[in-house]
Amino acid sequence: MENLFSYKISLPANIKDGEKYPAIYVMHGMGSNEADILSLVEELKNDFILIGIRGSIIQGSGYAYFSIKGYGNPDRESFDNAIKNLEEFIYKAAETYPIDVNKQYLLGFSQGAILSMSLALVLGNNIRGIAALSGYIPRFVKEEYKIKPVEDVAIFISHGEFDPIFPLHIGEENYKFFKERSKNVSFRLYPAGHEVLLKNKNDIIKWLNDEKQKSVEK
Repeated sequence: MENLFSYKISLPANIKDGEKYPAIYVMHGMGSNEADILSLVEELKNDFILIGIRGSIIQGSGYAYFSIKGYGNPDRESFDNAIKNLEEFIYKAAETYPIDVNKQYLLGFSQGAILSMSLALVLGNNIRGIAALSGYIPRFVKEEYKIKPVEDVAIFISHGEFDPIFPLHIGEENYKFFKERSKNVSFRLYPAGHEVLLKNKNDIIKWLNDEKQKSVEK
């Protein structure tokens, strides 16, 4: 697959020729990397194809997907390019690997959460679900992007009650925004700052397993 991004992929150990598998595209926060965020869902490696996508911009000792003018204020050109390239990456990954295109999930923390929510609006019901941890939806995405229907997209939003970077009201706004558009939205608060607690991690694992089971029953 043409490398729009560096990435790390984990295929189920007992993968079978001709079968398709659900996939989780995992995106990290600013200054982090794909290995760090993949650790959140490592225990799902036998049930899902896991793809950790590395941001293309060097940021300190890690990476970022887009540059910012300040917290909550992405550089528009950089952000638009990231969305375009991630959309293309997802389509190419589904052509390259044995991915069930009806069971694709996005998961991200901070910048990764911002992108997960924005990509859900760009890709619409082509995505099965997203888990967005401690992020926000840029205003220009809400007001200027061509937003597709997400009524069938399962949404998991979590936020730290004491987040000093993206205050609690931002998480509540995310929930309200998607609640008006999707039939399946979960919103979880944790006694945390801008971080992922073990309880948050465990809730994500359970949510992904539950959503996978629902897709099997349909």
